[in-house]
Amino acid sequence: MKPGGGHSPDSQGATVVISSTVRQGRDDDYERWQEKTTEVARGFPGFEGTEIYPPIAGEQNSWVVVFRFSSIGQLTAWLDSEVRRKLLDEVRPMLAEPASQEVLAGGTAVREAVTAVISHNVRPGREAEFARWQEKVRKAQERFAGFMGTEEFEPVSGVQDRWVVLLRYDTREHLDEWLGSDSREKLLAEGRDYFVDYDVRKVQSAFSGWFQFGREAGDGAPPSWKQAMTVLLVLYPTVMILNLTAGRGFAMAHLPGYLAMFLSNVLSVTVLTWLAMPLVNRVFAAWLVPGRTASARANVVGAVVIALCYAVSIAVFGVIGG
Repeated sequence: MKPGGGHSPDSQGATVVISSTVRQGRDDDYERWQEKTTEVARGFPGFEGTEIYPPIAGEQNSWVVVFRFSSIGQLTAWLDSEVRRKLLDEVRPMLAEPASQEVLAGGTAVREAVTAVISHNVRPGREAEFARWQEKVRKAQERFAGFMGTEEFEPVSGVQDRWVVLLRYDTREHLDEWLGSDSREKLLAEGRDYFVDYDVRKVQSAFSGWFQFGREAGDGAPPSWKQAMTVLLVLYPTVMILNLTAGRGFAMAHLPGYLAMFLSNVLSVTVLTWLAMPLVNRVFAAWLVPGRTASARANVVGAVVIALCYAVSIAVFGVIGG
């Protein structure tokens, strides 16, 4: 399936995106309720995972929660269940207004850097014109820096009445550039003929930004075990070097331990994000990028090479630190 293509309810996998505006002072109560809700959902067939995104100061005042199930039938069984109805009764006093939700049938389970979930209430009888307008919007989005693709979801009869688009950019800054652009404003003015209203919510998963290789289908984040091995490959020497350099400086300055630890973490994340991970991604791209490693033997060879790098790194710091 190419980016920007529509999904039918028959596609595999199903997701619900729920947006809730919580009353002032009730965020802790809501977070505990959401954790309870997630634990209950785990007991339902087809449950695959939950992602919880707190409000973003100055941008979005709602909590966004994503539930993923293996099929639309299993998702709707959870949504319509008696136990969930009771949970919804519990949460109502915590909410400033009723929660909104979009059900997405099918889709690609990727951990993109930042996604906008955009839902439209399309005017009856204008669906074909809306689809053509949405294609025009997609072509405009492609001209903006950081564009990674879109996925479009048609309404699901009896479950979801709104048309939903997932819009992906590599960074929040690039997404905001598109959302605030004059090009988008002009397109929205044109689109008012086809939809009554729309809603935008942002969902971010920053860690995967360390593993973005391209925009083409099949690119994206490597398997979790490769991510873990690669992060460890650069994390250990980064922490060791900082301990031997900045750490000694912090000790000489008599900084308290908690402050020295915070500053060390700031330095290590900075080095990993802008120096170490981009370098390692280039070196091991043939092994990391999904679809490029064609055989189990190639996967094993790559893992062995990284394990040997671990051994060399440990030996080097054993000598230096010893």
